[in-house]
Amino acid sequence: MTGSEETPSFRLAYVPGVTPAKWVRIWNERRPDIPLTLRQVPAAAASDLLRAGDADAGLVRLPVDRTFFSAIPLYTETTVVVVPKDHLITAAEEVTVADLGEEVLFHPLDDVFDWDAPPGEPAFERPATTEDAVELVAAGVGLLVVPQSLARLYHRRDLTYRPLTDGPESIVALSWPEEATTDLVDDFIGIVRGRTVNSTRGRQAAQPPKTAGTSPEKAQRGKKPAAAAKGTSAARGGRTRATGAKSAKPAKPAKRGKPRRSS
Repeated sequence: MTGSEETPSFRLAYVPGVTPAKWVRIWNERRPDIPLTLRQVPAAAASDLLRAGDADAGLVRLPVDRTFFSAIPLYTETTVVVVPKDHLITAAEEVTVADLGEEVLFHPLDDVFDWDAPPGEPAFERPATTEDAVELVAAGVGLLVVPQSLARLYHRRDLTYRPLTDGPESIVALSWPEEATTDLVDDFIGIVRGRTVNSTRGRQAAQPPKTAGTSPEKAQRGKKPAAAAKGTSAARGGRTRATGAKSAKPAKPAKRGKPRRSS
């Protein structure tokens, strides 16, 4: 168990855009005895959820508070700009920040990028969420810079996106409270790092099962000497166990001769 005794499962939080399916599948193969419970949370709420102990670990976006959390970076997402399908930017295969200098760019309150303001012209307001900002892009009043995973998550038929080659980056990481590094957390770390199922990574190796019955000391005391098991081999006239040689036959008693007649 992890977290608390009342939770008979491994609880994994993840932020929008992150796809934990591969790791969940491996977990279910390796630990069928421990159910894995998924919980999607807004990016801004992930840290509070983990601090409160409502999840054992989380797939989050960096940065995190490294004085409280441990974190293992997993991958860096591609940054894209979301635009209407009929926008001029769609003529290019990729764009730069300089290409956005005259565009209105939305900066939602839940923006995952660590920047003070996006490039280009500021929008008339800051949308509450990335999803709200996508709706405004569809209305033709501005553009939006997001990780590619969020562009796919909030995909619309009337929108598309292009890679932003020199934009900010988003790094997805596995994070958990450092003081709550349980065995199950370590198991999940092994999965995301690609450890094999037989890797212990510092875990105590499993001890061989004890033989049922008496202890080795008692078993040793209970053994009989080979020669005294059922009498000696010599007495049985068989082969000795140690050498396999035939034992010597007992000597026959001497024959008595007839008494001589006296002359």
